[in-house]
Amino acid sequence: MDIRPGDILKMKKKHPCGADEMLVIRSGMDFRLRCVGCSREFMIPRNKIEKNIKSVSREEKG
Repeated sequence: MDIRPGDILKMKKKHPCGADEMLVIRSGMDFRLRCVGCSREFMIPRNKIEKNIKSVSREEKG
């Protein structure tokens, strides 16, 4: 799955604040994500996050 920093991930489950969108800050073996709703940052392993992604949105530059 091609996920890059700056992408917005729409998740199957909501964050405790109620938002279901996460901003990708860093990607690799694990992701650093920022909740769009409450701005909390957290790290989560790639295998755990990939199965919970509903959709990926990205601003195309060019």
